[in-house]
Amino acid sequence: MRRKLAIIGLTVVTAIWGGGFVASDIALGSFAPMQIMTIRFAIAALVMLVISAKQFTVINYKEILAGVGMGVALFAGFSLQTFGLQYTTPSKNAFITSLNVVIVPFLSMFLFKKRVGLKEIVGAILSVLGVAILSLSNNFTISFGDLLTLLCALGFASQIVLTGIFVKVYRPNVLNCIQMCTAFLLSFVVMQFTGECHWIASPNGWISVIYLGFISTTVCYLLQTACQKYVNETQSAIVLSLEAVFGTLFSIILLNEIVTIRMIIGSAIILCAVLISSLPSSFIRRSTKE
Repeated sequence: MRRKLAIIGLTVVTAIWGGGFVASDIALGSFAPMQIMTIRFAIAALVMLVISAKQFTVINYKEILAGVGMGVALFAGFSLQTFGLQYTTPSKNAFITSLNVVIVPFLSMFLFKKRVGLKEIVGAILSVLGVAILSLSNNFTISFGDLLTLLCALGFASQIVLTGIFVKVYRPNVLNCIQMCTAFLLSFVVMQFTGECHWIASPNGWISVIYLGFISTTVCYLLQTACQKYVNETQSAIVLSLEAVFGTLFSIILLNEIVTIRMIIGSAIILCAVLISSLPSSFIRRSTKE
């Protein structure tokens, strides 16, 4: 029963994150990228400080460094995603972001010498093909927005790898709080350098950015952590890959985004790459033998 509720909870997370692509697109109509990031992580940091305040009575510098490392990766992922959204569509942004599931095993291999299996190789080949169909123009160049989104996927993959390592050693709530505070501080500092300090926004802009900060960031990260106690990493990755599907659906329904055959084919191939990369190794070995 707990496992079923956890899977439902993870599905809710993906739906909220899918709506986050639309919310970011709406927010960009009123705020500059770093303003969105600053507000988003200020809300998340404040909530996490309230939740985990008692746990900060005892803390060591290694735990702080771990949380800071996660926060830097999280900041890189979200900032590149937000900047990329200025130059590409929400649906393409969503599907290319989902490639972080494919990148994770290769990043683990590079950093920690972990073996890359057949499913990861197949997923990587399919993901390259899917991105090519989805993003390459007729003269075989990739748009600036899609390139930024590819880099954002690398940032999110780094955050997933670091979280997987540190959460086994340090307290999850403390790590989550430190990473949100780090992302907020980085956003605030960069905002000063970019000169994005004038706050003129519409009501829809404020609603969107509050949604991003409280619902899409704070609630989702807390819910994801709680649900993954009862669902293994492979099953979690499969469920969370639906984020791209929800992102596209919300873009079509709320933003009237035009869907093309090329977009459908490219997105379908990327989704297949993510699902294959998330399959259990035993399933791949059994299929190969058969």
